[in-house]
Amino acid sequence: MTVSPVRRRPNLYFRLLPDDANAHGEDVIGFLAQLRGQIKGPMTILWDQSKIHGRSGVVKAYLARHPEIVTEDFPGYAPDANPDEGVWGWTKYHRLPNYAPEHTNELRSRLWGELSTLRKRPDLLASFIRHAEIPLRL
Repeated sequence: MTVSPVRRRPNLYFRLLPDDANAHGEDVIGFLAQLRGQIKGPMTILWDQSKIHGRSGVVKAYLARHPEIVTEDFPGYAPDANPDEGVWGWTKYHRLPNYAPEHTNELRSRLWGELSTLRKRPDLLASFIRHAEIPLRL
């Protein structure tokens, strides 16, 4: 999720991995590169303390080459402080409850559609930020 300091409007960027793939540092780098291509100027990334984020050697090396990207960690074991948890909770419990596709590609397609729809709901994205008590004026 992003918030422009000028427009103060939240937006959602996401990347889904292939079937049965676990995220690795290279995937984080790919996503950061995607963001750099879509968001002009410096950015601050707030993320959980997952090992694939800032503690991965390849991610550290990438960030060292891109000083325009600043990172900050959410507190450990504090999912309520992370607005992305609101994104996933809303998607899982409000849009996809009891959804049981036969194949993972069906799940990916449906999830892509739901997240794409959520991108068009800045009011809902803002509510996830407010719930996380991140002090931003939206």
